[in-house]
Parts: sequence; C-alpha cells; structure tokens
Amino acid sequence: MIETPDVLDAHDGRGVVDPVEDAIAAPPYLWALGAALSAFALYAITLAPTTSFWDTSEYIATAHTLGIPHPPGNPFFLVLAKTWSLLLAPTGLPVAVRINLFAAATSAAATGFFYLVAQRVLVGVVHEPRLARVGALASSVIGATAFTVWNQSNVNEKVYTLSVMIIAIVSWLSVRWSDRGDEPGSERYVLWALFLLAIGSTSHMMSVLPAPAFGILILLTRPWRLLTVAFLGRAVALVALGLSFSLFLPIRADLDPVINEGDPTCASIGEAAASIFSRGKVGCSALNSTLTREQYQTPPVWERKAPFRAQMATFMQYFEWQWSRGLDPSELPVSSRAPFALLFLALGFAGLYAAWSTDRTLFAYLAVLTGTLTVALVVYLNFKHGYSLHAELDQGQREVRERDYFYVATFSYWGCLAGMGLAWTWHVVAQALGGGLGRYRRAAPILLIAFIPLGLNWSWATRSGDYAARDWAYDLLMSVEPYAVLFTNGDNDTFPLWYVQEVEGIRKDVTVIVGQYLFTTWYPKQLQELTLPGSQRPFDEALAPGLHADRPLPTRPLTTIDPQILDQVSAIQLPEDLTVAFPKLAVTYPAGMVLDRSQQIALRIINDSALERPIYFSSSGGLMTQLGLERWGVRHGLTTKLELRNLETDPHEGMLQGSPEYGGTWFALEKSLKLYEEIYEFRGLRDRDIWADRSTTMMPFQYYVMALQLSDLAALSGRSPELVQRLRDDAEAFQLVAAGGLLGVPEVESP
Repeated sequence: MIETPDVLDAHDGRGVVDPVEDAIAAPPYLWALGAALSAFALYAITLAPTTSFWDTSEYIATAHTLGIPHPPGNPFFLVLAKTWSLLLAPTGLPVAVRINLFAAATSAAATGFFYLVAQRVLVGVVHEPRLARVGALASSVIGATAFTVWNQSNVNEKVYTLSVMIIAIVSWLSVRWSDRGDEPGSERYVLWALFLLAIGSTSHMMSVLPAPAFGILILLTRPWRLLTVAFLGRAVALVALGLSFSLFLPIRADLDPVINEGDPTCASIGEAAASIFSRGKVGCSALNSTLTREQYQTPPVWERKAPFRAQMATFMQYFEWQWSRGLDPSELPVSSRAPFALLFLALGFAGLYAAWSTDRTLFAYLAVLTGTLTVALVVYLNFKHGYSLHAELDQGQREVRERDYFYVATFSYWGCLAGMGLAWTWHVVAQALGGGLGRYRRAAPILLIAFIPLGLNWSWATRSGDYAARDWAYDLLMSVEPYAVLFTNGDNDTFPLWYVQEVEGIRKDVTVIVGQYLFTTWYPKQLQELTLPGSQRPFDEALAPGLHADRPLPTRPLTTIDPQILDQVSAIQLPEDLTVAFPKLAVTYPAGMVLDRSQQIALRIINDSALERPIYFSSSGGLMTQLGLERWGVRHGLTTKLELRNLETDPHEGMLQGSPEYGGTWFALEKSLKLYEEIYEFRGLRDRDIWADRSTTMMPFQYYVMALQLSDLAALSGRSPELVQRLRDDAEAFQLVAAGGLLGVPEVESP
C-alpha cells in the first residue's frame, strides 16, 4: 500500500489542518496564474507575426471589422476578439498580432484552470499542498506544449482556444461544486457553468463538450439542492441570456458588413429569437441556415463517412504527434515517436487512476470527460479518411487537410491527465525511496519527462517569423490591374486576400470572387452591391507607383443581372452546343455538358465586366479550366489574366510564350519580372526549414513553377545569364520549401 507523507505543521488554533480541506478552502490561484502566464509567454515567443493559411485570415478580418464568418458565425468569439484587440490597440501592435495573442491568452487561461483541477486531485494523492502544487505544474507544461495545442495557440487559426478555455473553466467549477456544494450560495458554481456552456455554444459547439460530465457530477453530488424554483428560474434565465448572444448575427448582418457570409438577416427580433431558441428549427430561414450550418450538408452521425476503425486510426495518428512531432518529418506513425506516444498514453491513464484513488466523484467527472473528448468526439465529428493516413484514396474519400485541430481540447486535457499521472508516478517512486519529504527531491528528476513535448515539438509548433500567407496574398493582389475581378478557388487563395484588404487596407479595389460561394444565393448579390458605382472602393496608386496603368472607376457593377433572376440560376445540361461570346472571343460548350450555378454566374460576370474590369484567375486550373478559358490565359506573375484576344494570331506587345518543356505558358514578361524583382515579398516562402502543413504546399510550389518558367523566358528573351541563374536558384529554393523545407523531408531532388 502506498503511504502518504507526513502532514506538515499547519495550525489554525484547532490542531492540524487536513491538507485536502486546506486546498479546498484556499486553492493556489497565484500558482495557476503563474502557470497560465508561463504558457502565454511561450505562445508569445513563438507567435505568428501576421495571418496564416486556412481560416486564420477569415477570423482575423471578421473580428477586426465585426463581419460575419462562415456558419455558424461565432458571435461570442467575434465580440471578445474585437474587444481584446481594442484593449491592445494602444500598444501599437498590428491587428493580426493582437488577435493572435487572443488565441494565446485563451489557451493559456485554459492551462491555468486545468492546473487548478490537477492540483486538487494531486493534493488528495500526496496529502501535501506544496508537493501537489509542484506536481500540477507537470500538467501545465505537458498540456500547454502538446503539438496541436501549441500550434493552435500561437495563431488565431480557429475559434477553438476560446472553447478550450470554457471547457477548463467549467471543469474547475465542477470541482468547486463537488467540494463546496453543501455551503450556502454554492449554487453559483453550477449557474456559472451553465451560463458559460450556453454562451460558449454561440462561439462553437466544442464549448458544450463538458456538459455530459457536468451532468453526471450533478447527479452524483446533491442534485436535490438544485431542484428549487429559485435555482431553476435563474438557470433558465442565464441559459437564455447566453444563447441570446446569437442575436448579434442578424443585427450585424442587417448593417451589411463587407464580409457577411450567409447574410443571416431577419425581418424581426422575434423571428431571430425563434431561430435561436429553437436551434434553427423555426423562425428566420437565413439565420436558421447559419446556425445549422446548412451549406455543409453534414449527414447524421449514423451515416459514417468512413469506418469508425479508420476514424480512430486517424485520431491515434494525431495523438502520436502531440508528444514528439519533431522526431520525424513524416505525418504517418513512425517507430521513433511511438515510445513517447505510449508513455504519455500510459501517464494519462495513470492520472485517471490517481483521481480514482483519491476522489471517486472527481474521477467520475474526469472519466466521462475523457470519453467525451476521445471516442465520443470521434463518433460525433464523423470525418472521412485521414488526409495523410489514407493518401492513396481519392480526394473525395478523405479530408482535404489534417483535422487534428478539432481535438485541441482533447490534447490539452490529456496533457492535464498525463501531468497528474506523472506526479502520481513521482509520488510512487518517492515512496519507494523512503526517508521523509527529502525522498521527493531525490525522485524529482522524473518530472523532467514533462518537458519532452517542449523540446521535441518546438521546431514544428512555432510560427515565429512566418509571413507566408500574408505575402502570398499581397503578391496575388499586387499582380492584378486596378478594379480587377480576381477569381479564386478556395480558402487559401481567398481568405488571406480578405485579410490584406480589410485589415491592412491594401488593394481594396480588387473584387475577389471565390467560385464555390457562387453556389449560394447571398454571395452574388453581395458582390453586385459592393461593386455599385457608389460602393466601389478606389484604387490607390501610391501602393506601387508605376506598376499598373491607372483606369477610371467602373460605371456599373460587375454584373447587371437582376437579383431575382440570380436566385433562379441552377445547373443545366445543355441540349445542344452553346456558344458564349465575349469581346473578341467566343467559347463553345458541347451538347450534354452540365454547367452548374457557379459556372453560369461566373460566365455572366466575365461577360458583364470584361470591358471595364480586367479578369484574372488565381490559377489557370480550377474554374478557369472548367470554363474552357485557359487557352486565353496570360500569366501576370502568380495570377493568370484572361486576354480577350487570340494569342496565336493577335499577340500583345510584351507577351512571350515559354518553351513546351516548361508548359508553353504565355507570360506578360516585363510585368512579371517587375512584380517578381521589385514588388513580391517571399518571407517564409523561399527560405524555410520546416513547412509543417503539407496540405498547403501548393503555395510555395506555385512560386517554384513561376520562377522556373520565368528563368526559361529570361533565357529565351536573351536576358543576362545572372538573372537566369538567379531565377533557377530561387526555383530550387521554392521547391525545397514545397517539399517540406530543409528539415521537413529527408532529401529533395533538384529541379
């Protein structure tokens, strides 16, 4: 049987104080604050200095402008992040840094509250508050430096760190209710938890994940105390108040912010309230669509997108990353990381055992939360096959990127458990050594295990100095002429552009159109409204003097089609050949071809805009190829301009076609070289040790292709050998980054 150390002298005039009771009466809030500040300092040191790929730019831009991001709209996050940003404005920090620090602060706060939970469990194990406080630090270190937690805490890529904080706070309130539920007024712990669960749900449903564990705890600890009219009335009022935060969405949408995804405008507050309190079942249809995320058409959980076995395998792949990601660049499970994964898996279960051995009620809460954040969450999320784990499958059968960030709360919490398990192991080893409290000092080196993730994850988790997404967006926008229409293909060539336009104020004159959004009814109308003569934002030549020839403001929106007709556009199968005429060119689509809604609207926009607005595409693939327009494409740096002429018979001065072995691509050579040599910025794109997110390597790869093709064209046009060689050297550097970086892959072939 494991002994406990002698209780140190602690008197209050009535004899020796029970250390557990002492910990309950006076939780170590200063220690928890220290743990949180330490985590915050780590995240600040490794903080992204600007935006990043995927949803980062969307959330930074919408938080800054109080716009509305993609469903479910995340109003609680938006308001908190905006408030945080305003509070930090006097520091002079860039907007992106301020909102990235919001992610750092909320995640660090979660570390502090999980510290309190761990310390409360451990004081029942070691029966000495000081030892429990030291042991709980292991939980803070492990949880804060788990790979996904760290990597999501130094940039505001999602809204999930706010949810992790709410999960941690609710867990601590649950502990307080368990310990102090007999005291007068202790119902406040339950009321606060209910309010946080409700208002947290208006940021993201991840916030409600502690609800099952919290419900079990209530059933096990004096539920009769809550069965009063006074308590139930306050509980209902607080839950309603929390849920009502979603009223932000229709109120803000009615003011027509530039980013207004879903446009959840309602005819009245009553309609909006009906939508919110029915969770999208009745009331305002536009708000219902946003709250229920209708556009994603998510199937019910019993319709599995992949076998559960495969989904659990992907989860375990992500679990393996958490403790030693930097040991091997491969995303797949490898033997070098396996021992660490097994170690921290065992320590997590040891942490649960420590709770079982000291307090069965707290164990029940922690055990249910463990099941919710692991197996139950895998079932609920119902992902397709893993992005890298099943790379052999067609793209439609697997996720478009790694989804480890959905488990950020899981890994933060498992770090807490693992730290508790490590402290319990420290206690067991110390007991075996014997000799009073000094045995804990002799056994203390075992606590160094907590620092393994800190050392082995740093190079992959840090985002310090990463300007890649921002510079990619800046380079795209600077490539196009004034008042251009720029068609994009997805998140990573759209959201960073929104960030550069709405946060940094660069090239607001460009109308960025993401093709997938043209399927919706609200997006084409918004584009039309934003490009009306009175709404069109002007071109600022001061950004790059002499780069583009100025042109007058357009006199009409990008399409003149009636909004009611826009609503009625749907996919059609052509009964016969269809020829669509543009100025100086025509495209024929064969009978039997299906033109979907987005393609038809895109064609109409091109037709209506071409005389006043230059038409560009972020790549010659995607929508441009789908529309059969790639043969009229001329590269302007990274972008492809639709030239309304036959390039073979009517070439424009300054245009040159590359060699067939380099794709035979047409380039506006002088313009492209000026962009490349004088305008473009390549921070984090041309020289980089590790490109951690393999699903975004297409960005540096596009620079590689561009530099290689420019080197070919420079040679064909008789430019200096030094320029040709420099472009080839740059191409090789871009290729190394696209392959994973200098340290991201074992070896890379030269171009």
